[in-house]
Amino acid sequence: MKYLSSILILASFTSLTFSQQLTGEELLNKAIEYHDPHGNWDSFKGMLQVTMTTPDEKQRISDIKIDLPGQIFQLEFDQEGDRIFQRIEKDKCSLALNGSSAIANEAIEKHKLTCERASLMKNYYTYLYGLPMKLKNPGTVISPKVERKEFKGKEYLVLKVNYDEAVGKDIWYFYFDPKTYAMEVYQFFHDEAKNDGEYILLSDEENASGIKMPKTRAWYYNKDDKYLGTDVLTKTSSL
Repeated sequence: MKYLSSILILASFTSLTFSQQLTGEELLNKAIEYHDPHGNWDSFKGMLQVTMTTPDEKQRISDIKIDLPGQIFQLEFDQEGDRIFQRIEKDKCSLALNGSSAIANEAIEKHKLTCERASLMKNYYTYLYGLPMKLKNPGTVISPKVERKEFKGKEYLVLKVNYDEAVGKDIWYFYFDPKTYAMEVYQFFHDEAKNDGEYILLSDEENASGIKMPKTRAWYYNKDDKYLGTDVLTKTSSL
């Protein structure tokens, strides 16, 4: 029994020491190996259906098409009784309201139906569902130091990420399971000294073209843990 206990203690210590010796890039590579073991993200072509629930708001279902090789992003959803359509294909932007591209100025303002908004949504969805692979993008600055932190009662390996000024100004932290390297939390700050920004808890997984994507994301403010909403990846399919 003493021999077995010694083995378990040694194994635990070896695992802890190995985790502490990982560099930021090494941790990122292991996380990518877990989430995208066959390197499918760069050739991803699929449909995602995301159901978003927020306090005091109607549930919203978004149908998203992402074709990375074809440089196509398409988003459709219902908002206040209207059907919104946004599509970016390479440098071309297409917008429609209830099936018509002739959109009144009042409707454009009401629904923020602009190409700038479509581009923002493209960046938003491809970034979040492309994590952690997107952390290999140019302009991403990976901290060489990996920290061990406890968050919501669980210990994680934590990767700090900054961005070149032309890419973004926020500071991000990514929390990975120390055994599997699965991404389970991410957090961002506009100004860390003010404890602003948000953290997002990830639970369950959905297999999309061989990529393990988070199925459920619950959003909270950093400063007071106020719940903001949840989005669920309710359907996936290949193109």
